[in-house]
Amino acid sequence: MTGATARPELRAPAADVKVPFAYLSDQFANPDAILADIRALVLTGDFTLGKAVGEFESAFAAYVGAKHAIGVNSGTDALKLSLMAAGVGPGDEVITAANTFIATVGAINEVGAKPVFVDVDASFCLNVDLVAQAISPRTKAILPVHLTGNVADMERVTTVAERHGIPVIEDACQAIGSRRGGRNAGCWGLTGTFSLHPLKFLNIWGDGGVVVTSDDAVDRKLRLLRNHGLADRDTIVTLGCNSRLDSLQAVVARRLLHDADTIIERRNANATAYDRGLAGVPQVKTPWRDPSVVHTFVTYQILAENRDGLLAYCKAHNVDAKIHYPVPVYRQEGLRHFGYKAGDFPVTDAQAASTMTLPVHQYLDAQQVEHVVSTVRDFYNG
Repeated sequence: MTGATARPELRAPAADVKVPFAYLSDQFANPDAILADIRALVLTGDFTLGKAVGEFESAFAAYVGAKHAIGVNSGTDALKLSLMAAGVGPGDEVITAANTFIATVGAINEVGAKPVFVDVDASFCLNVDLVAQAISPRTKAILPVHLTGNVADMERVTTVAERHGIPVIEDACQAIGSRRGGRNAGCWGLTGTFSLHPLKFLNIWGDGGVVVTSDDAVDRKLRLLRNHGLADRDTIVTLGCNSRLDSLQAVVARRLLHDADTIIERRNANATAYDRGLAGVPQVKTPWRDPSVVHTFVTYQILAENRDGLLAYCKAHNVDAKIHYPVPVYRQEGLRHFGYKAGDFPVTDAQAASTMTLPVHQYLDAQQVEHVVSTVRDFYNG
């Protein structure tokens, strides 16, 4: 990016072209097939850890290439239960990315451990060069975050982890279907964790999450932990919690899983169109690409000069852009007790100050994508 650019005058919005960020009304515009599945479920009365959950778990495991999938209450619980299964507890430390969403840190906090932040690189993912120096005798897990639908450099993450005998738990909540070197996100570490929240592209009608693993012992432990530690109705094997994926939500998720590859393809097509359309705008950096990664673009985040001016200009011209995230998690008021201060993670700070998220969902048409490109170019060209 070059030096600061003055904001041009706002032109009249193109009334006939609107580019929404949200797309759930389109995704569920015709819910008849899902509602028919739910009606069939209602007639069975099989509402808790029933057949529908098992069917979705099997289909999800096959989709991501893991041996086991365990449906849980949320992506946050997927992280929490994974940490518990790995033996992480009070007084332990977990290394993770300084730019992540609060859920990652919340899960670490819930098991009594301390997050140890590491800066990121151009991919918005963990800078692996900085991981080794963050390891201490208290480090009990490394938790890379596959932010935006990208995939962290897992070859190097796992090499560092194996050298120190530390388990890897992947926060792949934004990366269903993302791949690196032919291997799916979530299948590199001891466990991979996913979110089915409505803001993700494989979304259900509320909260939900999935943990995947290819370790049989970890699979058994996770199934106990999500259901009060019950081996059966009358036998408590360990202390767990109530974190079951509802059968109704499993029905919705199973139906949408069929569309995952098509959704990824359309999002990538829109992202590629943005890459090309914005290539000649020196004030904008489009997302860094690794040719070995299949990026699913849960978010398409550019780095822009005069970001706040561009955001206002986009909204004035019917482009519903967002910011993810304007204040990094490590600088939030609720995390001050960890002792971090502004400037500790310069790449994270620089990205937070200039990042802006453009709509990239699968329901955009060519005219809408072109309108986004034209709006950004007009802002800088005057």
